[in-house]
Amino acid sequence: MIFSEDKESRIQHIELSEIKDSGVSLYIKREDELHTFVSGNKFRKLKYNIFEAQKQNKKVLLTFGGAYSNHIAATASAGNLCGFKTIGIIRGEELANDLEKILATNPTLKFAVENGMQLEFVTRSAYREKNTDEFIQKLKEKFGDFYLVPEGGTNNLAVKGCEEILTEKDAEFDYICCAIGTGGTISGIINSTKEHQKVLGFPALKGAFLQNDIKKLINNKKENWQLIHNYNFGGYGKINKELIIFINNFIFQTNIPLDPVYTGKMVFGVVDLIKQNYFKEGSKILLIHSGGLQGIEGMNKLLTKKNLPLINFNPK
Repeated sequence: MIFSEDKESRIQHIELSEIKDSGVSLYIKREDELHTFVSGNKFRKLKYNIFEAQKQNKKVLLTFGGAYSNHIAATASAGNLCGFKTIGIIRGEELANDLEKILATNPTLKFAVENGMQLEFVTRSAYREKNTDEFIQKLKEKFGDFYLVPEGGTNNLAVKGCEEILTEKDAEFDYICCAIGTGGTISGIINSTKEHQKVLGFPALKGAFLQNDIKKLINNKKENWQLIHNYNFGGYGKINKELIIFINNFIFQTNIPLDPVYTGKMVFGVVDLIKQNYFKEGSKILLIHSGGLQGIEGMNKLLTKKNLPLINFNPK
């Protein structure tokens, strides 16, 4: 079983020409290497949820996501590997109109189906009701008994898994930086920090609601964290040529691929802050690579349609 042993990811020193004289040192924790298909924060978030589903003798995992969701792909793979049937409630009823075409052009959903996931497409208005008792009851009436994994995987068990991202070896770092989707990853990281450490979170979507969501998930009411909202590039899934060039230059210099929705934006933000002398000289900064690389293929299909450069995700 993929979750049967504790895993610690390796740390790499980052050397970039644009920050070589900054006086700070930059490192990245390669959570993306934890597993080929269940990688990064998805590995951490699903671990204890899978254990709980097994404890409850559940046979089915049901979860939610968009058409290019890392969480959908990871849940499908983890369920398949751990002996669960999986059901994905997908945002966008129109996608079901020509499912054969969608699966031929959408690598995320194609991968999910290949791993045995049953897809159920719902309208965007219905999807917004996914957390209500009424909506969940309708799902139970249709699909029977299941273990529900929230959108993005974030719940208290997910936070418990994300607390394992940092280890005692990481106490040497002054700053821990991560991307934020639903807030589970940063909450686990905050819970595991030492007193001298500060956590910087870079939301991938617009909105101030995350602040309160994170406060509900962290222990001991820690205040050693800050959200930086300047690097979402217009919102969830939005990217531009500047970000693409940065990601491609980063892999050229470091041999490390970045996804454009989460980690790529976070790393862009940290490098920009370094250039602005945000960090005092001598600071040691640890970036958390939360995975998400499966989404690059789908993003490149969209970039081709927009006549924009493609993202390079093949290390040289």
